[in-house]
Amino acid sequence: MIRIIIYQNGQSEYTGFRMEGHAGYAEHGQDIVCAAVSVLVINTINAIEAFTEDSSKHAIHEEKDVVSFDILSTSISDSAQLLLRSLVLGLEGIRSEYGKKYLEIKKKKRHA
Repeated sequence: MIRIIIYQNGQSEYTGFRMEGHAGYAEHGQDIVCAAVSVLVINTINAIEAFTEDSSKHAIHEEKDVVSFDILSTSISDSAQLLLRSLVLGLEGIRSEYGKKYLEIKKKKRHA
């Protein structure tokens, strides 16, 4: 199962996420759920870095199956919020289509 925690600040703005695990929908290399989630996550990181001025950090640990991303800016841009909301929308769509057995999404408040 892929587990994703979406972090939010006190104003309910998205501030980052942590993803870990594999969906287990199909064999390694054939798992369309893992592939879809990975594309959304990596594209979101790349888009925020390319199209916003927000300061951020990310870590990808392939051997541990973990990706983490955090916006470090105290004021999060509307563009970064839109990209993170788009990520959540896509993830929720995958979960709706393929089931909670393969993808768990939790939202967690995190204060600076």
